[in-house]
Amino acid sequence: MTAQDSKPFLYVVVCAAGVAVDVGRLIAAAQERNWEVGVFATPVAMGGFFDTASVEAQTGRPIRSAWRTPGDPRPFPPPDAVIVAPATFNTINKWASGTADTLALGTLCEAYGLGVPTVVLPCVGDALAAHPAYRASLARLREMGVRFGEPYSGATQEDGGRPEFGWTKALDLL
Repeated sequence: MTAQDSKPFLYVVVCAAGVAVDVGRLIAAAQERNWEVGVFATPVAMGGFFDTASVEAQTGRPIRSAWRTPGDPRPFPPPDAVIVAPATFNTINKWASGTADTLALGTLCEAYGLGVPTVVLPCVGDALAAHPAYRASLARLREMGVRFGEPYSGATQEDGGRPEFGWTKALDLL
């Protein structure tokens, strides 16, 4: 067994939100805490929401966004934990309903069945967060044992700045 194999393995699921541009901060913090990291991304997130080449260089692994074909080896070991950050309205609602129409969602649905600890950092605007389906989805995921970081709407604060997205707080919740 190599030193890399002895580290716990973290799946990071990235959704299409503007703050995804900084997902490298979560990866760096996880690596500093001795995690090996593999990244899954929703298909929309792969369309320019973060620097995929940089993330692949940082993790030393390909980003997973599409299903592998039968017979292809699994590029990641099974997860010891999962962090979904940023988690969008769409992903949260689909996941809570058991929809697995993308690799990212299928991975999240499977992680529950495997009992893998999962943390979510929602990134949902206030108008969408007010929707009753979203509130019901949060309740269902909490019932499933999913842990949540502080919601992030990206709204400008009174001082004109934006609040910090809780990248490292997600690791604390594990």
